[in-house]
Amino acid sequence: MDPDVLLVDEPSIGLEPRSIELVFETLHRLRREEGKTILLVEQNARKGLEFCDVGYVLVDGHVALAGPGGELLQHEEVGHLFLGG
Repeated sequence: MDPDVLLVDEPSIGLEPRSIELVFETLHRLRREEGKTILLVEQNARKGLEFCDVGYVLVDGHVALAGPGGELLQHEEVGHLFLGG
């Protein structure tokens, strides 16, 4: 099997920090070297937004914000609600 699109649900859940890094390094490699499209759902907002090209922030099941991951990381509301800042 060699899918073009990967659906990844909570890849960091229950993992210790080094394993999380390995998972995201693998996802980066798949995207960069193999051209995979990755649809990622991740409660670790910082990791998810660092990884994504386009992010969607859900609040109570509704899209509250959308945009490039880097911009969402800098967004004041995202920082307050999800990043402890």
